[in-house]
Order: sequence, then C-alpha cells, then structure tokens
Amino acid sequence: MRLLFLGAGGTGGYFGGRAAQAGADVTFLVREARAQKLRAQGLRIESPRGDAVVAAQVVTEGELEGAYDVVVISCKAYDLPSAIAAIRPAVGPDTAILPIMNGVLQYDTLDAEFGAARVLGGLCQINATLGPEGQVRHLGQHAVFVYGERAGDPRSARCVALEAALAGADFTNRLSSDIQQDVWEKYVFLTTLAAATCLMRGPVGQIVSTDDGEAIVRDLLRECQQVAAASGHAVRSEADAAALKVLTDRQSPMTASMFRDLSQGARVEADHIVGDMVHRGRTLGLDTPALRMAYAHLQVYQARRAIGA
Repeated sequence: MRLLFLGAGGTGGYFGGRAAQAGADVTFLVREARAQKLRAQGLRIESPRGDAVVAAQVVTEGELEGAYDVVVISCKAYDLPSAIAAIRPAVGPDTAILPIMNGVLQYDTLDAEFGAARVLGGLCQINATLGPEGQVRHLGQHAVFVYGERAGDPRSARCVALEAALAGADFTNRLSSDIQQDVWEKYVFLTTLAAATCLMRGPVGQIVSTDDGEAIVRDLLRECQQVAAASGHAVRSEADAAALKVLTDRQSPMTASMFRDLSQGARVEADHIVGDMVHRGRTLGLDTPALRMAYAHLQVYQARRAIGA
C-alpha cells in the first residue's frame, strides 16, 4: 500500500515517519526547502518513545507521479484549499483521502472535491511540533492514529489494508468501527479546551482553580455536548468521563494548540473549531452563550491580527 503524507510537520512527520520506520511505503509531499533538508539529513524524530532518523521518501508538487492508495492530510483548516490543490495529481479512482485534522467541517469540503466515498474519517491524538532544526519533537508518550469508514462496512478492504500497513509502527494504530462518533467526541473535547484556554489565556489547571473557572469549563463542555447530541452523535459516558477528568484537573498544564498559536500571534482555526460549533448550535436552535463569548473573543483576536494591532 502506497501512502502519501501531505507535509512532514509535527503530526504528519511523526506518524508518517514512524510508519516508514516500521517498513510501510510512505512518501512525504513537501515544499522544496523541506525536501532538501529531509533528503540531506533524513526525517529526525525526538521522542520519549525513542529517537530515530528515518530515510524518508520525499517529493515536491512537480515530482508527483501516479496515484497513491491513501493520502493523509494533517494540515490546519485554513490551509485545506492549498492542500487539496497539492494532492490532486496523487488522487486516482481508488485513492482514499484520510484527513486527521481537527473538527468536522473539513468533510464537507473534501466530499465536495473528491466525493464522499473516497473520504475516510480520521483523527489523531498527539502533542508534537517542529524543532528549530526541522526535527519532529514529540512531547510526551501519547500518540494515537484512528481511522475508519464513514459509511458501509467498517472493515472494508482498504481500511484493513491500511491497518496492516501501519502494523508495528510506534503509535497506537486503531481501525474504528464508528469513526464519526470518535471524531465528534474529539471535536467536543477539543472545542471545549480551545474555547476555555483561549478565552482565559491560560492552562486548564489555572482556569479551574479560579472561583468560577470549573463552572465555566463545564458550561462550555455541556454546550458542545448538546450540539453533538442534536447532530446525532451524543457523547458516550466513557468519553464524557475522560473529558471531565482532563478538563477539571487543577494540576493540569494542558492548553489547546489554538491557544499556543494565539499566544504566538499566529493564525488560528477559530472559525473551523469554535465558530463551527456555534454555527451548528444556532442552526439547530440551541443557545450556546459560553461558546458564543469564546468565539467573539477569537474573532476580535483575528480582526486585530489582520490589521497588525
């Protein structure tokens, strides 16, 4: 099975690199400068699970030849249009597109571009970034890669083949029997985390240690859960318990990647994550006051960033 990973940043670099290390046929589609570095130095992974230097196969847009079996997309939401343009030459009649992006709005775009039957569901759980020398820095032990069919047989031939191709890679490799439910549960958790940490400008532990912080976090979580339930994906009890444990931990240093981007003055996925949850709630006739406040905060940030304030 030929796998194409769009980009070799923290997320795609880790999962694609570990898959290649385990013997999978992985190619990275990257820009020219990144390609030169990877060809010269290999894909370097620094991780508590073990460091590695992987002799990565890399191509640039002009070098793509032939269709791949699976194309993995791990870009930020605002880069999705350019990502679609970049992968088009690699998409054939039987190619599966596998987004491991945050949120759910990307499926509407990808379905419209490639057809819903070609688009798998996917998510990942990892804290990874690029270091100053272009190395992939994995910050912790946790690394989970989940995928599956959004309709039809959960154990389709292509998903079973992908499961086999990733076997032995140094991360949790899970073929889901209900990927849309899994994606929505991550979306609920991530939206709560992003809304809370961006609005309060701090980590979970500091937020829930304030007089009203835990109540506000619970309000955000409840609103997200109501939107999920009204959308046909009520959060399961075990996922609810796991989310609450993390989101009410007074010792937790956890922040959302959106907060880290915001803190650095970078672009954020506000519209794609918090904004989309607000819009879905409004369409469903649900009141989401805490989410609307968080989204307004993010919109002000985006407006000020746009004018350089």
